[in-house]
Amino acid sequence: MWVLLALFGLPLLEIGLFVEIGGWLGLWGTLGEVLLTIMLGATVLRSQGARAQTNLRAAMEGIGNPAVPLAHEALILLAGGLLMLPGFFTDTLGLLLLLPPVRALAIARLKNKVVVQGYNMQQPRRADEDGSGTVIEGEFLEVDPKNPSSRGDSGWTRH
Repeated sequence: MWVLLALFGLPLLEIGLFVEIGGWLGLWGTLGEVLLTIMLGATVLRSQGARAQTNLRAAMEGIGNPAVPLAHEALILLAGGLLMLPGFFTDTLGLLLLLPPVRALAIARLKNKVVVQGYNMQQPRRADEDGSGTVIEGEFLEVDPKNPSSRGDSGWTRH
């Protein structure tokens, strides 16, 4: 029910805000605001990748709880995405999510609704690590890359 309300209500809200605020700002002010927040959102998304890895790696090394930095980074990425959507309401939500106290409040409110059942940080083993890997037999022909005449016709290339 909430999804349908958001699906239909959000565009109507954005259109209404564009009409009202666009009347105050004018065409060029409205277009400038939209372009400015798109660039801000792209900058947030671009800069967030390396920072998220650093914070998550520090939390995994025992410096803190990995859920908190991961939640902060996810909300910052959501803020960048909201800023890239054209609209005054989504821009306001995106700007609010960039503020650490607002993110902390959102995490505190959502903490009880999210349940982590477990996680595994081990990398999967390769089949040949324990010696019981599968052996595939076959024939091959060494081809001299400098002498293309010895390549033959594979059927996949046309000359």
